[in-house]
Parts: sequence; structure tokens; C-alpha cells
Amino acid sequence: MDRRNFIIAGAAAIACGYGVGIALPKTRADELYLRPPGAVKNFESLCIKCGQCVQVCPYHSIDLLDIAQGYSNGTSYIDANKRGCYLCDLFPCVLACPSGALSHDTKVIGDVKMGVAILVDANACLAFKGESVDESGVKNLLDRKIYNDREQAVKDSIKAKIGSICDLCASLCPVGESAIIMQGNLPLIKQGCVGCGVCAEVCPPQVIKIAPNKTYDEIY
Repeated sequence: MDRRNFIIAGAAAIACGYGVGIALPKTRADELYLRPPGAVKNFESLCIKCGQCVQVCPYHSIDLLDIAQGYSNGTSYIDANKRGCYLCDLFPCVLACPSGALSHDTKVIGDVKMGVAILVDANACLAFKGESVDESGVKNLLDRKIYNDREQAVKDSIKAKIGSICDLCASLCPVGESAIIMQGNLPLIKQGCVGCGVCAEVCPPQVIKIAPNKTYDEIY
């Protein structure tokens, strides 16, 4: 291919890519995706898709959306069913963000407003049924590859609950009793919930979901 044809082909490829971008669906990303702690209201506009928050997260909680997510493609998010945010000290994801998409005013857990947890099926809750944590029910959590001491500590905490009546959602919550407690045989979501998603991650029957960018008062 000569230089002229190469330039033409390159221009055509760029135009095609632009056309695909136009065709991709726009989404209400603020309602669909759980963003890292400190995400500002116009997060999607400010996120430059650099992935630095992904690189520094010690729990490997943050990932980037792919092309199927349309205009949100490449922005960072947390899939709480796979790995919640453990609200680690110093918030390295916030410190690493160069664009302001994650506010540097986020310094303590009380500053975090990611969303709120919802118990979507009480009847399937292990605690409600009086059932213990079974190793097979947390196998996916125990089989995760461990990269550091923080992740090992989470794994050890989960393993220690095997054989006991399930309270994983409450016992592993990084916020503590201001966010979730066991009331009788059911978890009770409280006003201190910041939507970190840890309860959703560790729930064996996956009956806790996170409503992104919602407040406690909006849901409850």
C-alpha cells in the first residue's frame, strides 16, 4: 500500500470508528453503574479513562466499562457482585485521579456517597432461613487470586464464617453498624450505608443489590 492509499484507509477507519461511536447507545450511567468513591455528579464527562484508579486499587475492585456500554465506554466502575469497595484508608483511587472525576475532598468514609444497598429477596437470605455459611456457597470468593495482605484478610474473614449462621453482609461491612446490622434473622440497611457494595459481594445467594448514586432517603 502506497502512502496516499494508507492515508485514505486510515481516514476511513477513523470515520468508521466515529460512526460506531455515534451509533452506540447513550445510557443513564449515573443510575446504571456504581462508580468509585468520590465520584462527582458529572463523573462521566470528567473521567478521562486513564485507568489509574484501576491500577492503584488494592482490592482490585475497579474496572473499566467496555464498548458495549456506549458512551460510558472506558470509564471506571465497580461491579459489586464481583468485588465491592472496601473504602481503604487514604482512598488511593481518589488520589490517583488526575481529572477531578473523583473528588479530592473525599478523605473519610463519611464523605463517600456511592449509593445504597437494598435487600431484594428476604426469603432467599441464608440468615432468614436459619442456614449456615457453606463452603460451596462462598467458593467463588475463596477461589479469588490473592495479590496482597488486604485481600488475604478478606478471604480469612469469609473462611472464618463457614459453619456459622450467615451474617457476612454485616460482619464484613467496612462502614460498620451505622450502615448495616443483623436485626433478628435479617440484615437491616441503615442510614450510614454509602453503597460500597461489599455486602452485595459477600452475600452467598446474591440477594443484596446496590442502587448507584441513590441516597438512603430516596430508597427507604
